[in-house]
Amino acid sequence: MPQDQAHGLRRLFAAPKQRFVPVVCNPRVMGAGVLLEGLCAAFAELNLHTLVVDAGVHSPQPSELAQVDLSNCIERLSPRLSYLAARGLPMRYINANGSAAAFLEAVAEAAPEADVILLHASAAELSRVVALREVRPLLLADTDPASVTEAYAGMKWLTQRAGLMVYSLLMACHPQLRVATRIAQQLNSCADGFLGAVLRDWACLDPRTAHQAVLTPELRHLARELLLATPPGAAVDAATDATPLRPARTAPMLAPAH
Repeated sequence: MPQDQAHGLRRLFAAPKQRFVPVVCNPRVMGAGVLLEGLCAAFAELNLHTLVVDAGVHSPQPSELAQVDLSNCIERLSPRLSYLAARGLPMRYINANGSAAAFLEAVAEAAPEADVILLHASAAELSRVVALREVRPLLLADTDPASVTEAYAGMKWLTQRAGLMVYSLLMACHPQLRVATRIAQQLNSCADGFLGAVLRDWACLDPRTAHQAVLTPELRHLARELLLATPPGAAVDAATDATPLRPARTAPMLAPAH
């Protein structure tokens, strides 16, 4: 175990394998793209190259070449950022057990230069890719109660179907809004009380000032925690596992925040 965060980060950057960060798509969040950009900027400050695999419900369709050569479908947006349009792509890798874990292995092979693979997808798709893996999903939300309910629904799905019990949260709002703290506390309370899960940390990013603003210490901390939560290569190394998905259980939905 790391002796402190600095020791953990030294181990992190000495590791040759890629980190995998699953981001739960939330179609109720306005400015979700800006949140992803902010997270990638935090990774770039650590001199890491991030590949965003965008498989969200409103993301672009993948190129027809994706079935033949994923590497030729990756766009280089900057020295530290690449992008792969991938809506519906994980489901093309489903095996007889209902697992799409092979998709992650294919992406890792297609982008060996990527230090971080950020998969933005629905909870249903993520559960087929990362079931029982050592990863920490990132939830997205804003101050709209519908977005908070959607974030909780994603947590509930991944907890019950994929066995993932620890989460982080990134909210599209001003960091000083009191309601942001209440939302995070409410999500953590419902996660613990109804699902046995934990909301480990959270941060805010104001979409209106994201391009001009300096990254907050909270966002930088969240980025580091997401990286430290995943052993290098753990998700990819397990991609050939044929672990059946867990059956769904019932749990209350999150009440809207007030």
